[in-house]
Amino acid sequence: MQQDPKQQDKGVFAIEGNAIDYVPPHKRHGKAIDLFTLWFCTNVAPLAVITGAMSVMVFELDVISALSAIAAGHLFGAVVLALTSAQGPLAGIPQMIQSRAQFGRYGSLLVVLFTTIIYLGYFVSNIILSGKTLHAVVPAIPVSVATVIGAGVATLIGVVGYHLIHVFNRIGAWFMGGALLIGLALMMPHLTPDVLQQGRFSAAPWFSMFGICAVWQISFAPYTSDYSRYLPLAEGRVKPFVYTYLGASLGTILSFVFGMVAVSIGHHGDAMEAVKTHTGVFGAVLMVLFLCNIIGHNAMNLYGAVLSFITAIQTFATDWVPKGRARIAMSMIVLVLSTGSALWASSDFVSLFISGVFAILFVMAPWVSINLFDFYVLHRNGYDIRSIFAADGGVYGRFNSRAITAYIIGIVVQLPFLKNPWFEGIWADTFAGVDVSWVFGIASSAIACVLFHCIRPLPRYASTSRPAA
Repeated sequence: MQQDPKQQDKGVFAIEGNAIDYVPPHKRHGKAIDLFTLWFCTNVAPLAVITGAMSVMVFELDVISALSAIAAGHLFGAVVLALTSAQGPLAGIPQMIQSRAQFGRYGSLLVVLFTTIIYLGYFVSNIILSGKTLHAVVPAIPVSVATVIGAGVATLIGVVGYHLIHVFNRIGAWFMGGALLIGLALMMPHLTPDVLQQGRFSAAPWFSMFGICAVWQISFAPYTSDYSRYLPLAEGRVKPFVYTYLGASLGTILSFVFGMVAVSIGHHGDAMEAVKTHTGVFGAVLMVLFLCNIIGHNAMNLYGAVLSFITAIQTFATDWVPKGRARIAMSMIVLVLSTGSALWASSDFVSLFISGVFAILFVMAPWVSINLFDFYVLHRNGYDIRSIFAADGGVYGRFNSRAITAYIIGIVVQLPFLKNPWFEGIWADTFAGVDVSWVFGIASSAIACVLFHCIRPLPRYASTSRPAA
């Protein structure tokens, strides 16, 4: 599985020749600051605006309490996101295939499966949102046609791959950030003392909003190395961490606060309608930019889903060397199936699908602990790349029973505290109805990892080059 030197990418619009293989030093490029624009722009999105509005509409917090919960939650959760992002330049491979080093070649499949479902859930939901938004911007385009157009453009960006995704967000960060700041400036005069006195602080709603913001950040963790693995080793881990942290936290705080302010200054049952109402003619500009953002974000969902699919298939097809053509073919399959699902879906499909996706996010909380402990503590910032791709799992084996056990413990411990539209545990109301299951999941898996390691320490392996198979 050695990288063919003829497959080097020649420009922004050149289709990425790599799939899940290791990125060798001669193909590394870019700066860590690109991670700031990527994660900033990605999180300046309609769904973030709508979720931020929940702090007032659902939890009935006052503006100051809502602001503090939003800021604290994102600043906390972005630590996890940034730590996983910093793994990219050091490992040189996508996030999900790293799971082979943590769970074993076949043991990693369960995590890969859950992650793929999350990717696809967001992809289909955003296809529907892009179709509705494009129809709202250009009413002459039927919703069905608009849905196909949105899906097609997102797939085109995802097929070209890593480089175009970064450039798209590098440019978009300026437009989206500037637009939201202008929108806030237009709404600020309406933020009167009477508005500031609406709602109230209450511990349970505050922690609920804090949890939503923290989980928002953590849910992106399976994406991260996919977009930092091409950075040169010289970028290290500190700069990728800092730029990812600032981009992810500031972008989401801005978007959440934007939605919160929009619904605070008027009695609206819909955050996006409130935005259009309070920003006047500039609201039309915002809708166009939001459409572009949805498409760009969905390109990332497609890209990640395809890499996860390829990882799963290559687990069994040990001699297969997936390259750009495999990624393109898989992208087309995902496009057709997802677009068909989006066109078939009912009007409330997005809310149901998103609720379902958030419901299964609890399976990712234990993975966070295992991933961070394994990479930064156990293997000290690197993996034996030959073993990642070895048919027998190399030094990591086919199954890592201790990591799998720690993962299962993290899931089981959460169940009594879990509270979502699909399931409610027996102790779900112990903390005033606040869903704290993810905290128990992360903590219990972390404790299990430490105990298992102390009982029988594993050897440490590190490699920064991709040897020939």
